[in-house]
Amino acid sequence: MNFTKFSIYTIISVVIVGCASSLEAKDRDKLVFNPAIAQRASLTMPSGKDVRYTAYENIFYVSNIEDSVYQTMNIYVPDTLKNGDMTPIFLRTYIGGYMATTAKSPSASDATGRALKEGYVVCIPGSRGANSTITQDGKRIYTGIAPNGLLDLKAAIRYLHYNDNAIPGSAERIIIDGTSAGGAMSALVGATGDCPEYDEYLRKMGAAQTSDKVFASVCYCPITDLNHADMEYEWLYGCTNTGVRHLNEAQISISNELAAECPDYINSLNLKDDSGNAITADNYKEYLKTFLIASAHKALEEGCEIPDTIGIIKYAQKPNFGGRPARPDNGDGRGAPSFGPTGMRPRFNNNTDFVTDIDLDKYLSYVASVTPLKTPPAFDQYGVLIDTPTPENNVFGNSEGTPANFTDFSLRHRLHNSSATLDKDMVHRVFIMNPMNFISENSTSVAPHWFIRHGAKDRDTSFLVPINLATKLKNSGFDVNFFIPWNRPHSGDYNLDDLFNWIDNVTR
Repeated sequence: MNFTKFSIYTIISVVIVGCASSLEAKDRDKLVFNPAIAQRASLTMPSGKDVRYTAYENIFYVSNIEDSVYQTMNIYVPDTLKNGDMTPIFLRTYIGGYMATTAKSPSASDATGRALKEGYVVCIPGSRGANSTITQDGKRIYTGIAPNGLLDLKAAIRYLHYNDNAIPGSAERIIIDGTSAGGAMSALVGATGDCPEYDEYLRKMGAAQTSDKVFASVCYCPITDLNHADMEYEWLYGCTNTGVRHLNEAQISISNELAAECPDYINSLNLKDDSGNAITADNYKEYLKTFLIASAHKALEEGCEIPDTIGIIKYAQKPNFGGRPARPDNGDGRGAPSFGPTGMRPRFNNNTDFVTDIDLDKYLSYVASVTPLKTPPAFDQYGVLIDTPTPENNVFGNSEGTPANFTDFSLRHRLHNSSATLDKDMVHRVFIMNPMNFISENSTSVAPHWFIRHGAKDRDTSFLVPINLATKLKNSGFDVNFFIPWNRPHSGDYNLDDLFNWIDNVTR
């Protein structure tokens, strides 16, 4: 009889229940997967169809458990595996705002339910975050300060690799998916596979001493590159300071200071476009515009109406595919180009057809009018103009719950000391929480495949953050599917057909 890995361990799960010696073995190694915890369940999809699966829940993925509320994971195995033992494992993190999250159940309304429907194994780990606490010796201890949330995800992935022969699906095909801060964590996991920088942390946690690499990273609107995110935000959105943003003099001064630091950072990245041309601060906004033009163009092709007032310069109407297109005057002085003899189907160029250009300042003002922009500094806010910390300030705080600055810029302003610098420990913590630092490192197993999305009206971080991430990955030889979806705010797990078609293609 030809048994699959899943069927074999389903049988074992029955045997283990009555096998004292096996239980004793499990006690000796807390990280051995126990199939005896299996429970049957089903999920009703929006179509009305039930997806039946086996659930393995409340699994501790470290042996030295600090926070039992969050350091667990759930694994869900559909009755029909798409590719048997080579089935991808879809690992979804629900981290948001760098806060803690518990291990959750699959949902019919997001990618976890769709993954089960597609026949993939689904893993949903919990993880510590800025708000997770325990009581120790009568004192409240904050357990989720950076990099602990990332370490939990790495430990969960190590658990999957450690038990690859026992858990259905393939640990060599782990696909991690996250949104916002979860998108940042997905990027970090993807960029830092098997990186020795984290080994000592993971050893102390009692994580499995094995690989934590993943096959692919799905990053929706990642809030990352935190130590440069403030300057990137102000460099891009500074054009709105005296208009829709309505900043006061003190805020404008901070914005201008931050913006002035950004060009050097852009130039230090040594990025190149698809043609091999250097991307610098001088031409970066033109590079950014190509992504927004492609987004607007696709939206028009799909029938979206884009108003003339938001900075998108386009033809007044789509060309007529049945003949020579009209030549409307859209006010840009150019009109429509000639597409050849009458009756010839027009040739499409994503950079020139329909959408010809973008007035970037006007478009950014539109984005700012939809959802008010963050006030400067957008991320390392603590103690600069106000004392209220951001989630990022909290995650870089200490175990007593005191927030902290994570950039020299904000530290100097909070202390009113122009020579103040972050201490050595903070510099290290910030470094290991930025995926941009590891993409080109030879000592790291970077995920070979990346799916990155950032909405065209998402103002939660600068467009520079995902573009820099995608471009550096592409420049380093990795497979990158990057797009800025039109009219999309800060959100994730949308257009699941697009996502799962991509997953199917990269896992064939």
